[in-house]
Amino acid sequence: MNYSDEVCEWLVEQGFTHCFFVAGGNIMHMLNSARTRFKCVPFVHEVACGIATEYFNEVSGPNGRRAFALVTAGPGITNILTAIAGAFLESRELLIIGGQVKSSDLSRGEVRQRGIQEIDGVAIAEPLCTVAIRIEAPIHKAEFLSILHQGSESRPGPVFIEFCLNAQAANDFPPAASATLLSRQPTFTRQADTAGVGGQLLKAARPLLLVGGGVSRDGAEIIIELARTLGIPCATTWNGADRVASNDPIYAGRPNTWGMRWANVVMQQTDFLIAAGSRLGLQQTGFNWQQFAPLAKIVQIDVDSRELNKGHPIVFRSVQADANKALPAILLEAANISEFSSKPSQWEEWLEFIRMVRNELPLEESANQHSPDYVDPYAFMTSLSHNLDSDDIIVPCSSGGAFTVTMQALLNKTGQTIVTNKGLASMGYGLSGGIGAAFAKSDSRVIIIEGDGGFAQNLQELGTLSRNNLNVKIFLFSNEGYASIRMTQRNYFGGAYLGCDIQTGLGLPNWEILCKAYQIPCRSLDPKLPLAPQLASALDVPGPEMIIVPIDPEQTYFPKITSRITKNGSMESNPLHLMSPELDNELIDKVLPFLKNNKENINE
Repeated sequence: MNYSDEVCEWLVEQGFTHCFFVAGGNIMHMLNSARTRFKCVPFVHEVACGIATEYFNEVSGPNGRRAFALVTAGPGITNILTAIAGAFLESRELLIIGGQVKSSDLSRGEVRQRGIQEIDGVAIAEPLCTVAIRIEAPIHKAEFLSILHQGSESRPGPVFIEFCLNAQAANDFPPAASATLLSRQPTFTRQADTAGVGGQLLKAARPLLLVGGGVSRDGAEIIIELARTLGIPCATTWNGADRVASNDPIYAGRPNTWGMRWANVVMQQTDFLIAAGSRLGLQQTGFNWQQFAPLAKIVQIDVDSRELNKGHPIVFRSVQADANKALPAILLEAANISEFSSKPSQWEEWLEFIRMVRNELPLEESANQHSPDYVDPYAFMTSLSHNLDSDDIIVPCSSGGAFTVTMQALLNKTGQTIVTNKGLASMGYGLSGGIGAAFAKSDSRVIIIEGDGGFAQNLQELGTLSRNNLNVKIFLFSNEGYASIRMTQRNYFGGAYLGCDIQTGLGLPNWEILCKAYQIPCRSLDPKLPLAPQLASALDVPGPEMIIVPIDPEQTYFPKITSRITKNGSMESNPLHLMSPELDNELIDKVLPFLKNNKENINE
């Protein structure tokens, strides 16, 4: 055995079952060792390899199988950097093993390059990793596992290990001393101080839980059951979208700057908000964070003290803790005080109000315009929702119109898994992530929803999809380019379009011909026919398939947050409840009664 064999044995012990890779000379020993120990899946491009690895681990869950990405030195490392950045921003586990030249060939800053393909991968990756190290000579098993473990400590994130070629091939290395099997569960040892929050919750007239991606899917089951018993409404962030089903009686939607209007209206009128496992970033609070939940005392639960102390939004109480432990403790404290089992929910009137708002502010806004020669994306999403099964894995892309429509209009069901990467908001995540999800749960169907412009950025992985015959359905929003960029150029620059569609120089393929080249079935939805039977027919066919959804290039995507001119003449982003287009005064009085006495919060 050489050292790369030994390292692979350690990875097997830690639950790694899959190696996603792009081959190269500077990882040749590591790849040869992985060949007999893992399911090795070759990718065409490293960025897709990294994204697939992230999504594999996210779908598999903390108690499931694990995947790692294996890439060569130089361009292998620079190419995977986008995937590293995405996992870093979303606080997700991602192990990347990168090749490096022999330690004797390292330039060490004396010249720009000495070894072939040599570049300092550690220096490049380190700002985007929980740990980035170079192995120039074999290290002990305990040291290697302690490095690996840092990717799941407290706030998870990428681990980058750069492996010199001579270290991979070494046959003289330290004996494998006994080492404890490391848990994948994020570790947070600090005792959470949640005393009194449950009592404060009971004093609220309009409480709301906001469940973020920091709440695990397993942890959410306990939390939602407690919330349902107490009768507390529950909203989710986009990363927590699958933690509660859209038909749950306590469901309060997905508020966001591009969120559901009705969910934004609800959140802005709560008087006690518990944000659990959410960093409350600007996309969640809006750029006008000063008016985020303006009537509420905000309790934020996060493992990262920096997120709690960043200064926006202003929180009433911060709790540095694992949300999976702290939030149940708060809800149990409230339950013990209220003796809830002997009486109905004290917040039933608030829940009824939320249901009324949801009914008055439907997901399909009449302000949106499109030609009848194209499919209405919101009607499509509603129909698709009804046709999906409870064990489907849904992979929206991470930016653009297709992403917005999905997160605004998808009606998710109990048991479905939704994975996206909105922090980086990079195009090209859909296909790569869908492939990783399909490998993680081969018995489930994967639904990808992505725009044609974004899809083109990683379309080379159609070969990976076809070669492995994965059960993946690609719904491609075909609008001849970048819908969100086109909208920006229309709204801010009077329609001076450039590089946003085929007409202004963007090169996109004929999708049917492309799919034929990869031997992937392809069909188009007919906007003149009912959507439901077309979708049912497409979904019933096993294996990979692309379904083209023709979308009007001039399609609008409302509601959205826009800016306004204040009394002093400056520009200011609207708060979350003031999405465009504006509501009429009668509807404002009906759905915003708790804010109507403060006209500055409604209209200026």
